Amino acid sequence: MKAAPFAYMHPESLEQALEALTQHGADAKLIAGGQSLVPMMAIRLTRPACLVDVNRLPELRGITAAGPQHLRTGATTRQRDLQEHLELARLVPLIGAALHWVGHVQTRNRGTVGGSLVHADPAAELPLAALLLNARIHLRSQAMGERTVQASDFFISPMFTATGETECVTAIEWPVWDGPGIACAFEETATRQGDFAIAAAACQLQLDAAGICRRAAVGLGGMAGTPLAFPDLAGKLVGQRVTRAPARDIAEVAVRRTDPGSDLHADPEYRRHLAAVLLTRVLLRAAATAAPALVA
Repeated sequence: MKAAPFAYMHPESLEQALEALTQHGADAKLIAGGQSLVPMMAIRLTRPACLVDVNRLPELRGITAAGPQHLRTGATTRQRDLQEHLELARLVPLIGAALHWVGHVQTRNRGTVGGSLVHADPAAELPLAALLLNARIHLRSQAMGERTVQASDFFISPMFTATGETECVTAIEWPVWDGPGIACAFEETATRQGDFAIAAAACQLQLDAAGICRRAAVGLGGMAGTPLAFPDLAGKLVGQRVTRAPARDIAEVAVRRTDPGSDLHADPEYRRHLAAVLLTRVLLRAAATAAPALVA
């Protein structure tokens, strides 16, 4: 099957792109990497009447500091560029940990960070990382100007976000955790490497010199219509050592709050079991990385 007929526009500025979105409304789709949109068009799951190519707009690319507490990535920054950026890997290690599991090299060479978030696949890796850290997502339109949405309010349902019909995601600001003893872990299980995750788990921890957790974030992917973060459960780790018993307890409570689907690969019961194993594993791995000599 081939894509339905469509018009193609390649604006020379962000303002021109926003004008095209205003003109065409719901009939228009932005495209940059195209790693998710083009396959969906090829099997006619989506049939935009107009594609607005923002791939070459310099104002949507790049990785820069956004004050001392955030790192800013342009929406069309390639996933591969994020992987290879040493400062980003140091300041926001969870992004690199998540990108390791994204598709294949060719996917990451073309895929963009903004495209992954807007596509909002509940099993995708970057949306889970953004939600876990509660990144700030910047949007812009001709009618409303600029606005910022926290990741906790951005993902609404499968393939649906708070992005308006005439809005464009312009940048993402990733929180930077301060201090020593920070580590993260990300793991997922799929039928084949690069396939969609059956379940995914991620965490970021900060331990003090005594091995006590001072800050934590935990989450699951592929277990509901959106990625899931559990700030209240993460808070229960604060003030204690992250050993097997508390890690397992947190994981078991977390999976009870999920609503996974069923397909030919796994039923809900198996997905919950798998997610609990993965979440326990990433918590222990991150804790061991943050303070290897202090964690049992």
